[in-house]
Amino acid sequence: MDIIRLYQDFSIDFVTEDHKHAREGWVNVECPFCTGNPGYHLGWNIEEEYFFCWRCGWHPPVRTISTLLNVPTNEAVDLLHTYEINRTVRVKEKKQSKLFRFPLGTNITGLQGGHYDYLRKRGFDPAELIQKWKLQATGPLGELGGVDYRFRIIIPYTWNGEVVSFDSRDITGKQTARYKACPAEYETISHKDILYGNQEAWTPTGICVEGPTDVWRLGENAFAVSGIQYTQKQVRVISQTFRRVAVIFDDETQAQRQARKLVAELKFRGVDAWNIKIKGDPGSLCQSEANELVKSILK
Repeated sequence: MDIIRLYQDFSIDFVTEDHKHAREGWVNVECPFCTGNPGYHLGWNIEEEYFFCWRCGWHPPVRTISTLLNVPTNEAVDLLHTYEINRTVRVKEKKQSKLFRFPLGTNITGLQGGHYDYLRKRGFDPAELIQKWKLQATGPLGELGGVDYRFRIIIPYTWNGEVVSFDSRDITGKQTARYKACPAEYETISHKDILYGNQEAWTPTGICVEGPTDVWRLGENAFAVSGIQYTQKQVRVISQTFRRVAVIFDDETQAQRQARKLVAELKFRGVDAWNIKIKGDPGSLCQSEANELVKSILK
């Protein structure tokens, strides 16, 4: 959030790191929650985007903006998004000697018979997925950085128009790891720093899921955090991209615990977030059920 521009537009007195009350990377104002203690104690952390008062602790962004500017809560939510630095979130690319690449043996022209069979058994239309998500495949040959990627669907991860990483799904049912991501040294951007989905199609309401197959089932309003162990960089990207987020993880205990935690973190950042628990996982829904679920979220 461009907190300095917001403060300037609303004539809020603030100080930056050249002042004794502000550390490097912080923008400080007088705290409205601990009046009677003069000084610029309420800071906004520019990198991590949160409020913290050196006297009375952290405060939720929506409540803080509402109190500072004396505006209703719903107006504070709008302001948080109005003053976002950039609607299209840019993630810094890693400096590394190796360029992004797919595994040796990847068939960039399409899937093969076993890959089609796997997708059909899951209730997907392979031709539609190939066209929409640019899926690729490996057969008896598939290797990258010493990692075995044989007999897998290769799932490109695109960010700001560029393919930066990939995930892969075993089609045999015999491999220990169902999913294998791109080795870190071959990613332009870590798949755990971004979201899987169609950036260009996203609207202010998003649907957060675990993996690519969940996105395929729920459609272009959905995005994946690549497992239940999301990162703070992903939380920041979500909060800067969406105003409303429905979180739908698998129904396992640990997954639901992480879903509730993510909802709390998004609310802390001013996002209208809520958890939806379904039986199983989103990718296993039949398409008609998935369509109805998405319709109920977007209404």
